[in-house]
Amino acid sequence: MVSSTTFPLLEIPTGDGGRGLEAGHVIAFFPIWVQKSFGKWTTYGGGGYWINHGNGDRDFWFVGWLLQRQITDKLTLGGEIFYQTADAVDGKDSTAFNVGGFYDITAHNHILFSGGTGLQNASETDQFSWYLGYQFTY
Repeated sequence: MVSSTTFPLLEIPTGDGGRGLEAGHVIAFFPIWVQKSFGKWTTYGGGGYWINHGNGDRDFWFVGWLLQRQITDKLTLGGEIFYQTADAVDGKDSTAFNVGGFYDITAHNHILFSGGTGLQNASETDQFSWYLGYQFTY
């Protein structure tokens, strides 16, 4: 069975946009995502439209797709590729990929990690990105 979802997102500014801590204005995202799981494999992706009306910014599209596999009862690994149109008047479109996963310490405690690089306009948009996080679920 294929499932689909949408999760409208509203980002409200809380930091100093002039210092690069955020956009400095409200941003809204309207996505549609689909997912299919089969055995230890899961694939999902989709896209949506960002409303980004800040000074020098512009609205943009985002699409992405992921494939992941549960390696052990606690470890899941995967890779994703995504594309985004320019989000600024003088910006450039970007395509990038990440590899990463998550490790379930317990049923409620998780470590999340990823790393990747840009494939299109990487020197201007995404030479290297990484993420390491802790997630608590209940």
